[in-house]
Amino acid sequence: MRIVALEPCIVEVPLRRPVRGVHGVTAAQRSVLVRVAADQGSEGWGDVDPTPGYSRLSVEDIRETVVQLAPALIGLDPFNIRAALAVMDARVDGRWEAKAAVEMALCDLKARALGLPLHTLLGGRVKDRITLNAWIGTVPPAQAAAEAQDWLARGFASAKIKLEGADPEGLARVAAVRDAVGDGLALRVDFNESLPLADAVPFIRKLEPFRLTLVEQPVPREEIAALAEIRRGIDVPLMADESVTGPASLVEIIRREAADIVKVKVMKQGGITRTLAMVETAAAAGLGVVIGHGFGLTLSTLAEATVAAMHPAVLDGCEAVGPLKMAGDVVTAPAVLDHGVITLPDTPGLGAEVDRDALARYRRGEETP
Repeated sequence: MRIVALEPCIVEVPLRRPVRGVHGVTAAQRSVLVRVAADQGSEGWGDVDPTPGYSRLSVEDIRETVVQLAPALIGLDPFNIRAALAVMDARVDGRWEAKAAVEMALCDLKARALGLPLHTLLGGRVKDRITLNAWIGTVPPAQAAAEAQDWLARGFASAKIKLEGADPEGLARVAAVRDAVGDGLALRVDFNESLPLADAVPFIRKLEPFRLTLVEQPVPREEIAALAEIRRGIDVPLMADESVTGPASLVEIIRREAADIVKVKVMKQGGITRTLAMVETAAAAGLGVVIGHGFGLTLSTLAEATVAAMHPAVLDGCEAVGPLKMAGDVVTAPAVLDHGVITLPDTPGLGAEVDRDALARYRRGEETP
């Protein structure tokens, strides 16, 4: 069996309602889908969902990188995913999002061709059901409290609250949510790199009475030494997200004792198999792991739920909740996450079928599988 086609396209799917966060207001998700086809009729699909401000590559960058990689991959054995990753690494440096989309498609193809769910192909799962983490954007405190009560009523057990810098309204937002839900929700906060180091410890100390389970990425991603300094000065667990890029960054975080928890994403880490390897590394160092993306479609959600189900070091409250925000999708049966839980499908591959009509409706540009 050989790869005969590798085809990327951009889709733009509207959100149910605009979401306000540190990086601005998001009204639609622009994603890159990749289809890989083999000469015996098998195919697989991958999907990555970059977020402007968070992701360094645009959808156009990712699509063009896949186009650049395609000639080197045509003719390879689609079952030999490690060889494909090595070829991609030799062809381009970094550009993990593009490699993730291709690798996900190859994993999906291989599992489909063998008639296996992806989690079985990759060694099996330790959890059947993955609990999900709700989100609250940079909204006024009263609105945040109302949203938190709604999440609790729907069955969610944890929620993330977005904060921007040392803004006093952020403190009021967390206070309002805790007051509204009592101990009903475990609460996290995420600064998305927006908190100056000089303000970090004093401001996080003010948040500690609200019984947070973690504080996420207060300072810019390159400042791993600053993360270590902050961790030494606070009593709530610190999670690194944007700082966790490739394996070298994870090793540096471990060496500096810069985090208690790390967040990994299939898109950010360059694929499903590489994400699993980083989970293993983090677990060996005694770190907890959070999985997930904030915006995304069903294919990437199922990929991350698969990773979350495969290792006990992955904490409850997976953040792969993109389909909850979407007004559409590109699969025939979008993931249903309404009650804060996702059950992994036992159908072959990732467990979703691409809807060609939806793909045509949401695609942008001329390139479409």
